[in-house]
Amino acid sequence: MARLQAPIRKNDTVVVTTGKDSGKRGRILKVLTAKNRVIVEGVNIIKRHTRPNPQRNIKGGIVEREGAVHASNVQIVCPECSKMTRVGHRLQGDRKVRICRKCEGVIDK
Repeated sequence: MARLQAPIRKNDTVVVTTGKDSGKRGRILKVLTAKNRVIVEGVNIIKRHTRPNPQRNIKGGIVEREGAVHASNVQIVCPECSKMTRVGHRLQGDRKVRICRKCEGVIDK
């Protein structure tokens, strides 16, 4: 069973480091831990041909949506210094929080 390499969670802001969308920032919409992939808002847009289904109120045609990106190709953005960074951990009180390796700021809200 594969484990997610980077400690990335839903609603984190990330930067794409490699590929056709490198340099783009986006929010994590979904984390696919089994495949070690993430879906980032506005990144890796794919076109999907859909068939109309009146029972589900789905119109037919070509739909654009986000595709999955490998987790190693994104890096988390620190909310305090707004730079892409690696993630560290620290005990704050009785709970473990994620911290920025550059500015030592807390990433978790």
